[in-house]
Amino acid sequence: QVQLVESGGGLVQAGGSLRLSCAASGRTFGYYAMGWFRQAPGKGREFVTAISSSGSDTRYADSVKGRFTISRDNAKNTVDLQMNSLKLEDTAVYYCAARGVRWIGVLISDYEYWGQGTQVTVSS
Repeated sequence: QVQLVESGGGLVQAGGSLRLSCAASGRTFGYYAMGWFRQAPGKGREFVTAISSSGSDTRYADSVKGRFTISRDNAKNTVDLQMNSLKLEDTAVYYCAARGVRWIGVLISDYEYWGQGTQVTVSS
């Protein structure tokens, strides 16, 4: 069982930056691949980025490639999402997710554990 708690959301102007963090419980964090998804108002949840259990492999949605960076610290049981050059369309609730295998997944159904989400609002 893994519990995930996101933090770091907030209001930022377009072009600005935010850093989200996800803290995970449990002693087996290093065996889990991790992902970030987001859900904008009136839309479905979508894949943003993911990282393998070791951190050696990452994947990004085309919409965030070159602007967002995912990283993890297995000693601290955390996974972070650095978001730069934020756009209005990045406004969403961002969710951290964990899956009990080492390799990356990009589907919602790939992940067993979810955080409660943190709101990111980008203003003009």
